[in-house]
Amino acid sequence: MAVVEDDPSMRKSVARLLNAHGFATEGYASAEAFLNRATSSEIGCIVLDVHLGGISGIELWHRLKDGGSKIKVIFITAVDDQALEQEAVKAGCVAYLHKPFPAESLIDAIERAMTVSPDD
Repeated sequence: MAVVEDDPSMRKSVARLLNAHGFATEGYASAEAFLNRATSSEIGCIVLDVHLGGISGIELWHRLKDGGSKIKVIFITAVDDQALEQEAVKAGCVAYLHKPFPAESLIDAIERAMTVSPDD
């Protein structure tokens, strides 16, 4: 499980929440850091901030998909952008959560992502 979030406190909070629920989690401050360090084949799900400095979360997801990755994505964002949300949902993200979101919403989305086969 990976958390890509440029806000350090949010990244730590999400990682702690996921660790407390039994998910091994790696945190990344940017899409570039994720691309440079992560082997996406080892990661089943990514909690991804939509708006990152540099490569955006949406762009990162497109790069992963174009590269053949079957990684499941849960987007998180503080920005209310209906067009972007529709694009993400249409492209098949597991969930699109608006910050601040209830912890249960994220855990439920991750559990859905982990129970869906990679070919869905």
